[in-house]
Amino acid sequence: MKKKFRNAFAVCLVALTVALVAVLGVGCGGTQKYIVSIEAGQESGTYIVTYSDGETQTMVLPGKDGRDGKDGKDVTITDIYETYVKETGEDISYSEFIDKYLSLSVQSDNSATIAQCLRSVGKVYAEFVEQVSGSFFGRPVYDIAIYTGAAVVWSMDEAQDGYTYFVTNAHVIYDSKAVSSENDGKIARKVVLYMYGSESSPYTVDGDGDGRADADENGYTLYDYGDYGIECEIVGYTFEKDLAVIKAKTDDVKKVNPNVCAVELADEYHVGETAIAIGNPDDGGISVTEGIVSVDNDDIELTIDAKRTYRSIRMDTALYGGNSGGGLFNSSGKLIGIANAGSTQEENINYAIPLEIVRGTVENILYWDADGSSATSGAYKVTLGVTVLSSGSKYIYDSSLGYGKIVEDVVVRSVVENSIASRLGLSNDDVITAVVVNEKKTEVKRSFDISDIILTMRPGDEIAVGYTRGGETYTSESYTLASSDFEKLA
Repeated sequence: MKKKFRNAFAVCLVALTVALVAVLGVGCGGTQKYIVSIEAGQESGTYIVTYSDGETQTMVLPGKDGRDGKDGKDVTITDIYETYVKETGEDISYSEFIDKYLSLSVQSDNSATIAQCLRSVGKVYAEFVEQVSGSFFGRPVYDIAIYTGAAVVWSMDEAQDGYTYFVTNAHVIYDSKAVSSENDGKIARKVVLYMYGSESSPYTVDGDGDGRADADENGYTLYDYGDYGIECEIVGYTFEKDLAVIKAKTDDVKKVNPNVCAVELADEYHVGETAIAIGNPDDGGISVTEGIVSVDNDDIELTIDAKRTYRSIRMDTALYGGNSGGGLFNSSGKLIGIANAGSTQEENINYAIPLEIVRGTVENILYWDADGSSATSGAYKVTLGVTVLSSGSKYIYDSSLGYGKIVEDVVVRSVVENSIASRLGLSNDDVITAVVVNEKKTEVKRSFDISDIILTMRPGDEIAVGYTRGGETYTSESYTLASSDFEKLA
């Protein structure tokens, strides 16, 4: 869902005075009780919590005297959290507190969350050379085509000559119509990014004032990106995951806006939670749409360089051409995915690359970029040599968490002879329960968990597999991965 550019010339701090819905405990068909307001009390430092059933509760928040009325408007979830810890003595982090008591249902104005996220998003323009007409005296006519999408700030190195890394879609920097000989294959010859609040668009240059666009040394239309444009290098990409990493000098980013910051990653995401998309729809500038996660894992078919099946988050958040590569955030402002596709038939069915795939792929690309070899770029994976199938899939709801998960048995269907899986001792009908990498055990609850874990593997890692066979539980012998065990993702 990138968009072709056409040039005319040729939890954050949330104020609790708004209605805040915090589920206090509700089962199927039960009555939902929630906080509707928090206001300053008559006594200094006291606040009155009003619930949906009319019940009230007095809380004492240190540091807020409430005397001039302003403090009542300034009470934040952070204040509530600090008071809770002090009064109960419970050892709980801020994020755990949000997840446990508030994040199930914050149905309030998300403007503070969105405002924070805007520091970490930008719009991307990618230049390609395309054939624009048949021929001129027997030679094809080429010129610049510019497409646009979006990106998020993944990480920032503040050291001298350090880089800021951005994540976008692979299809944003790829053009199937590009002339291979005039581009890096069909990869963008130039990538420029604008941060939110410092946005502009490329424009044609008419340096001699003749009313016609100037051309570069190749005869292609010359575009200027202005003072806000940040030229980026392509670090690596993979069509199989539809992800790309680009980078720019942190100094160049900070010159445009010193307040830019990297996204914060969510731990997980669930059906029904808020899904906020920030991108560059229809090349109209960075903008925001909001919905919910409809399906946590869905398979869709996309054609980039070839037709493939992609595991995706499905949401009803609106997406348009130009949203590609933009961030998908939860109500706490944490990244849960990268928007990449939309249904052409159903307005409210759109898709994003799930967080676990984004995290694994991006760190994979960065690892191979920094491995010291010019022969390696992009993302790499290990082929274990095992085929699995899912069995006994079911949804399990956890009332203490307020959400549920689908779990299944991951059953070995076949093992390739002399493969890594065979060396680990796996056999048909084994049920894989965990993968261990360098003694770190990750449980396997869905078949795709294995492919997600594979993205995190590196040469030299020691791996093993937990499995059950005939009702007994085992851990395999370990295997140390060699560079020769890795193959590049397309």
